[in-house]
Amino acid sequence: MAEINVVPYIDVMLVLLVIFMVTAPLLTEGVKVELPEADARTLDAEQSEPFVLTVDREGKLFVESAEKEPTQVTAFAAAVLRRSPKTQFVVRGDKEASYQHVVDAMVLLQKAGVDTVGLVTDPGGS
Repeated sequence: MAEINVVPYIDVMLVLLVIFMVTAPLLTEGVKVELPEADARTLDAEQSEPFVLTVDREGKLFVESAEKEPTQVTAFAAAVLRRSPKTQFVVRGDKEASYQHVVDAMVLLQKAGVDTVGLVTDPGGS
């Protein structure tokens, strides 16, 4: 008999497909923060992707959805600035975060050599 039974391979493939369908949305969610609302202009679409430093309500710092220590944030921002000097740097702070935590995040970027820092908000505010 020279035929190959492919049914077990199809079963394994379907199980893997279900596993990837369940885990994919969890990997792309990132850090959940509630942004304050403001009626501000948006970033230019033709520019490169900005460097986003996220501050959650407890004051923890996140870069690319990974929690970082302040020294790591400064080193990473400095490396990005050296590689691409025209990169926009923004702080994405939770609206329940302490003002001091957001200011501290901006100071970390300033220590890395960043001249201007933007703040991320939800559009359509007052």
